[in-house]
Amino acid sequence: MGSQIAAHLANAGVETVLLDLGDLAHQAKERLRRWEPAPLFLPEVDRLITPGDVERDLERVAHADWVIEAVVEDLPTKQALLDRVGAYWRPGTIITTNTSGLPVGRIGEALPEAARRHFLGAHFFNPPRYMRLLELIPTPATDPAVTATVAAWGDRRLGKGIVYAKDTPNFIANRIGTFAFLRAVHLMLALGLTVEEVDAVTGPFLGRRGATFRTADLVGLDVALAVAAHSYAHLPHDEARETFRAPAPLEEMVRRGWLGEKTGAGFYRRTEAGVEALDLTTLTYRPRRRPQVGWVEAARELPLAERLRAAMAAGDALGRFAWTLVRDVLVYAARRIPEISDDVVNVDRAMRWGFNWEAGPFETWDLLGVAAVAERLAAEGVPLPPLVEAVLRHSEGRFYREDPTGRAAFDPATATYRPVPEPPGILRLDVVRRTGRVLAQNADASLLDLGEGIAAVALHGKLNLIGLGTLEVLAAGLDRLEREFEALVIGTDAADFSAGANLALLLMEAQEGNWDELDLALRTFQDLLQRVRHHPKPVVAAVAGRTLAGGAEMALACPRVVAAAETYLGLVETGVGLIPAGTGTMEVVRRLSRRIPADVTLDLLPLLRWAFETVARARVSRSALEARELGYLREADLVTMNADRVTSDAREVARSLVQLGYRGEPPAPVRVAGQRARAALESFLYILKTGGHITAYDEVVGRRLAYVMTGGDVPEGSWVSEAYLLELEREAFLSLLGEARTQERIRHLLQTGRPLRN
Repeated sequence: MGSQIAAHLANAGVETVLLDLGDLAHQAKERLRRWEPAPLFLPEVDRLITPGDVERDLERVAHADWVIEAVVEDLPTKQALLDRVGAYWRPGTIITTNTSGLPVGRIGEALPEAARRHFLGAHFFNPPRYMRLLELIPTPATDPAVTATVAAWGDRRLGKGIVYAKDTPNFIANRIGTFAFLRAVHLMLALGLTVEEVDAVTGPFLGRRGATFRTADLVGLDVALAVAAHSYAHLPHDEARETFRAPAPLEEMVRRGWLGEKTGAGFYRRTEAGVEALDLTTLTYRPRRRPQVGWVEAARELPLAERLRAAMAAGDALGRFAWTLVRDVLVYAARRIPEISDDVVNVDRAMRWGFNWEAGPFETWDLLGVAAVAERLAAEGVPLPPLVEAVLRHSEGRFYREDPTGRAAFDPATATYRPVPEPPGILRLDVVRRTGRVLAQNADASLLDLGEGIAAVALHGKLNLIGLGTLEVLAAGLDRLEREFEALVIGTDAADFSAGANLALLLMEAQEGNWDELDLALRTFQDLLQRVRHHPKPVVAAVAGRTLAGGAEMALACPRVVAAAETYLGLVETGVGLIPAGTGTMEVVRRLSRRIPADVTLDLLPLLRWAFETVARARVSRSALEARELGYLREADLVTMNADRVTSDAREVARSLVQLGYRGEPPAPVRVAGQRARAALESFLYILKTGGHITAYDEVVGRRLAYVMTGGDVPEGSWVSEAYLLELEREAFLSLLGEARTQERIRHLLQTGRPLRN
């Protein structure tokens, strides 16, 4: 864990010393480049990590600004190390422990009294790069200013969501998450369900990214049961204490070494014959089954509240399991206030950011209706938690309410609503919408007035798919930008900027032969993005998460991009048998051309081949830094560690461009590689096909892409217009869309979520 924390600090550009016994730190650093998922944004950022021997190099603590203790979860071991660290501590140095549930105050007792004011718990969830949660656990001795410093630094520099927890066993996320896991196991065994049946309902269906047993295999059963044992040992008065006692089959799994993926076997295992699942009653493996449950399939695509209600209404064993699990987690969480936190907000954030729940426990109470759940609890003989009684008695019967200025949460101490705290500088487009500063809107997007002469196009449709509604609002935004605004931001509050075009609509139009309508829609998209690209006033994209296909093209068209560090950007159209045709192919060629001075004669093929492979293979960046390496982001584009801040940072970039007197660039000729380069790319494709690396249809698509990227039937080094390249990419796109094998790829992706290699 320590090496992965060091890796994320390196991602943030922080020079880090990693200390361990003997040569272990050197070995850990070497492993960072091989781990999946990659802990580093780019392999080369590990240059910021200096490994050392804790026995020989501990004096380096004296020169550090922040010391993070991340040794084994054992109180005496942690205290012994901090006792040694205290000898080198200097005023101003912050010390934190990365314990996942040991008493932070007891750990800090090993430090000198003066150092304790600079000490607190800072629990990174694993893996630190990908898990947003950072739980902060101050002790009574901690200086509040130190806690505030770590919170601000974790938010801004490390991109973390900060949760404040009390110094209780396993804090917030692990306390509730471990209860949820073991309650699921106990219920499963009581109802005679299988591993596959439980996982069919406890993952995304119940609003949790990972299903129960699949997640346990990833975490490691030994780790999960160690956390549970700690809770059982240190929570003698917990009304649900027995839930934390591991069932006998799980203890036997640990004894046999069936810990999950790290040992090759857990609740699931892979064999040459396929994936097998464990029968917990016999502790034998059998081929995995995929249960088909009618009510689950019928509700799978519905909003979370409707999925949960479907579970409440189902009368079979799996339905009883799902409702009882949800019910017991909601009740358990409500009974933990004020034990683990004084407010509901930190609990909900801990579960969303630490376990990737779609909604936290108290948000789930609201989704189902607090009164409705309370009525069901009464009918089932389950006592109502005092906090829920207070909500029903003293408030509007909800844990949260929305108002024009933002979100407010029920405060148990005062029985009133208080604004949900946000770190300074975060801009929520949804809050702007609720304040009434809406200039135009439809189901896909809204045009908003952000103030100070800056407007925003806010995407908010399903997956932010780009359709006619998106284009309508973008056109309105560009029109208003010309007349009355100084800059425009394009962004979203969603985790993903855009998954691209609406493929279902494209397929339907193609199958109905509506080629004129498709041509017009594509021309409209191209024309709008050309207006974005060459507008005399700045347009800034604020992107995060999946930024794919048409979404990537929209970002590439903007003169500036502010990207969250976790941005997965790529032109992926070839995966469905198409090429980028929303100015994306043209922009890739345009950027290559601009890298070479007009009066320099240079062979374009080496640069072109690299760019061609990037697009033809539908490569998607695994970070914003890699997107820059792929040529999708420029040096002038900004990378923001915290995805919650991309919109506000984009607004600041737009404001600074206005102050600097930004003037857009008019369209300019583009130098292309011509027919000789196309022949070389086609030969490259042929070699890949004959070697079995691509299919015959991949070659067809690749040849169309090569034709556009080299400028069509023109000599080497020719200068062509942007409009000419746009015409080429549009013609290639529509031609490929008419191909049966492209339509097969699109249909397969829509039906299965996986690409088809036909």
